[in-house]
Amino acid sequence: MNELISTTLTSEAIKEKAKSLGADLVGIADGGLMDQFPPDPENSRTPSHITEIDGARVIVLAKRISFATSRLPAWNDQHKFYGDELLISALEELALDLVFWLEDNGAPGLMVPYHHVDPQKFIKGEDTQATHPLSAEHAAVESGLGTLGLNHQLITPEFGPRVILGLVMTSADIEPDAKMETSLCRGPECGRCLKACPADAVQHWDRDWLACDKFRSPFGFEFLSDYLTSVLKEPNQANQIGMLRGMESSEIFQAMLRGSGIITGCRRCADVCPVGDDYEDLLKKWVDEIPEETPEKLKRLEAMVAEAALPEAYEKQKRWIGKIELKN
Repeated sequence: MNELISTTLTSEAIKEKAKSLGADLVGIADGGLMDQFPPDPENSRTPSHITEIDGARVIVLAKRISFATSRLPAWNDQHKFYGDELLISALEELALDLVFWLEDNGAPGLMVPYHHVDPQKFIKGEDTQATHPLSAEHAAVESGLGTLGLNHQLITPEFGPRVILGLVMTSADIEPDAKMETSLCRGPECGRCLKACPADAVQHWDRDWLACDKFRSPFGFEFLSDYLTSVLKEPNQANQIGMLRGMESSEIFQAMLRGSGIITGCRRCADVCPVGDDYEDLLKKWVDEIPEETPEKLKRLEAMVAEAALPEAYEKQKRWIGKIELKN
């Protein structure tokens, strides 16, 4: 059981330090509450599952995504992938600097890699999703940074979903933040995330994670294993050599160099979300039109809006989505 230890540090001092290191947003979640309310009881990902010593508080760090990359229309633009990977690297350095600063002040700190995936939970061909050891999005909600949207992406008042998150756990006795109680998401009445999604993965207060994974990690482990299997099964050696010298091998090579397309990928839903202080002046002109919109997607949104009650998926996540009002 995680226990608090006395410290001269305050929540305000920690937030000020994190922002001086480069964080755009900082929140502090109660690790005990996160243990009490796991996002998925069947796949508990809570602080105590990582450590029973230093998970009493979870410091959530956020850096905003570059506005310019959000204005690039293609979901698989390499500048997006690479730019996001650089942000993740910067965020990890920020988190590590914060850990050592905490420990210099007598407060143990443990950095949690946001994009680490447990390979033992990846089962080819089964209905499983590759998950991280601690949900940064849910931690961010618990820390007061925002609420989850129609497709369970984090939405913040300042930048909408256009943030990348980092996590640092500590046992320091500091005051946690309160979560927001009212949803920031405009729901299916807006539906811009659903209209823009190339995987058509956005559901009614839910997401088809398996469909999404093929786009948010297009050159990830599954792509690599499938491609190498196809090379091995090719009976003609000349064709095998051609495959190894082809575009797929090039994409894998580039992805492995920096993680671009592995730990980064599609974020069209974030680019087009109208929530956030940044949207009106910096994004709307470039992303207002959604070329991925189809009549089928519009019909799905109309059906969601027409539903008399909120779906079960909302009930399962309402703690983190927040209170919403049906418009009909």
